[in-house]
Amino acid sequence: MAKRDYYEVLGVPKTATDAEIKSAYRKKAKECHPDLNQNDKTAEARFKELNEANEVLSDPDKRAKYDQFGFDGPNMQGFGGAGGGAGDFSGFSGFGDFGNIFDSIFGGGMGGSARREGPEQGDDLRHDIAITFEEAANGCQKTFEFIRNENCETCGGSGAKPGTSAQTCPMCHGTGQVRQSGGFMVTVRTCPTCHGEGKIVKDKCTACNGSGRVRKRRTATVKVPAGIDDGQTIVMRGQGEPGAHGGPSGDLYVRVTVRPHKLFRRDGTTLLLDLPITISQAALGADLEVPTLKQTVKYRIPEGTQNDTEFRLKGYGLPNLRGGGTGDLLVRVKVEVPKKLNEKQKELLRQFENSTSGKEYEGKKSFVDKLKGMFP
Repeated sequence: MAKRDYYEVLGVPKTATDAEIKSAYRKKAKECHPDLNQNDKTAEARFKELNEANEVLSDPDKRAKYDQFGFDGPNMQGFGGAGGGAGDFSGFSGFGDFGNIFDSIFGGGMGGSARREGPEQGDDLRHDIAITFEEAANGCQKTFEFIRNENCETCGGSGAKPGTSAQTCPMCHGTGQVRQSGGFMVTVRTCPTCHGEGKIVKDKCTACNGSGRVRKRRTATVKVPAGIDDGQTIVMRGQGEPGAHGGPSGDLYVRVTVRPHKLFRRDGTTLLLDLPITISQAALGADLEVPTLKQTVKYRIPEGTQNDTEFRLKGYGLPNLRGGGTGDLLVRVKVEVPKKLNEKQKELLRQFENSTSGKEYEGKKSFVDKLKGMFP
C-alpha cells in the first residue's frame, strides 16, 4: 500500500504554519489515540501514520527536504532518478507545486511568517490512578496530585528579568528560521540561536532561569463513571500544560487501573462468580446465600445440581458505561468433595454407595452404555 502524503495525513495545506501543523496533529492524534481505541488495529495504524507525518513536518529541516524530494528527503536518499538536465524534473518525487519552491527562493515567506507567534496548544499530560472493584462498579471521585509546567508568575512567561524584555534574534532577524542557498536548492532550518522563537532573552528571569516555565504541583479531582473497566482512560479537558502565545491548555489523560476483587470477575457488564457448594447441597437441592456487590440474595438450586452448572441473576451485574441498564450476575456452582472424613462419615458414604443401582447417575449410566458399545 502506497504511503499517503504527509500533508494529507494531517489534513493541512503545504503552506501550513508550524502552529497549524501542531494543532492538526494534536486533534487527530486524540481521535485515534491507543488509550481511547483499545484493540483497534485501524486506529493504531492511523496513530503511527500521524506520528510519522508529524515527525517530519514539525521539523523545519526535514520538512524542507520532504517538500523538495518527497519521501526520500527526510532520510537523505538523494534525488532518485533525476538524470536529465535542468529542465527535467520527472525523477523528483516530491516537487509537486513549483510555485511554492520559487516562492521560498525568491522572497515568498521570507518575512516573519515562520516565527512562532501563533497560538500553540499546551502539551497533554498523563496520570495513573488505581481504584477498587467496587468503586469501578458504583462510580467515585478521586483526588490526586500531579506536576505540570506553568507560566512563570515572576516574568509572566516571557523568560526575561522583570523590567526587561526579549530582543529580536540577530541570527534570523525575528523569523525563527535560517535559510542557506546552494545554487537552485534552498535549505531551511530552525534558527539555532533562538530555537525558532524569533527572540532571545539576555537578562534571564531568575525564578525560571529564562525558560518562562516553572514546575508546579497541582491537585485535581476526577469523576470516575460507574462501570469503568481496567485500562480505560478519562480525559480532563484543559488540565494539561498551558499553551504558548495565547493558545489553549493541553488535556490531562487519567488512566484507570481497577484492582482485582477477591470473589468477582467481570466480562463487560456481566459479573462472574464461582460459588462453592457441598455434595449434599448439590444432591438434595438447597437455598443458597449468593453474594452480590450490594447485598446477599437467596437462590434455590434444584436437586441433582451438577458441578459447573450456571445460573443467572438478572440486574445484579455492572452498569453499562454508556447507559442502557445493568448487566447480570452469572453464578457457576463448584461442587466441593471433602478431603478429610472421619470413619463414621466414610462408612455412611459406603452405605450410600452400596444402596445405589447406578440409575441415580445419569452421566455414569451414559458413560457405561458408551463403553459397552466400544467392546461388544
